[in-house]
Order: sequence, then structure tokens, then C-alpha cells
Amino acid sequence: MSLHLLGGLVMGGLAILVGLAWVFGALRRRRDRAETAPTYAATGGIVYTVFQLGCAGLLIVGGLAILALMLVGTGS
Repeated sequence: MSLHLLGGLVMGGLAILVGLAWVFGALRRRRDRAETAPTYAATGGIVYTVFQLGCAGLLIVGGLAILALMLVGTGS
């Protein structure tokens, strides 16, 4: 296994890991903020959480794309 392939696999895996941590953090923040509903609504509420989940989803998809490109690239 070349260092180029290993680096790509590590970078893709790290992007997925950070994305998953971001998802769990967004969900935890939503649960914590739901306890103080007026403050949660005043600071953006669910829109902020959806935005965070969308960004985390893009990061996960990007990590999967990196992994796919690295694995497809080794076949040629």
C-alpha cells in the first residue's frame, strides 16, 4: 500500500469521523437548547440545527467521495 493511498484513506476516514462528531454535537446542542425554549427560538432554533446537520452531511459525503476516489484510483 502506497503512502499516497494511505494518506487518502486516512483523510477520507477523518472527514467522516469529524462529520459524525458534528452530527452528534448538533443533536446534543438541540436537546440542551430545547430545555430553554424561548432562548432556543431566539437564537435561530431549529434552523441552526438543520444548517449544522447539512454541513455535517456534506462533510461525511465528501469523506465518502475521497474514500471512493482512492479505492477506484488503485484499480487502474
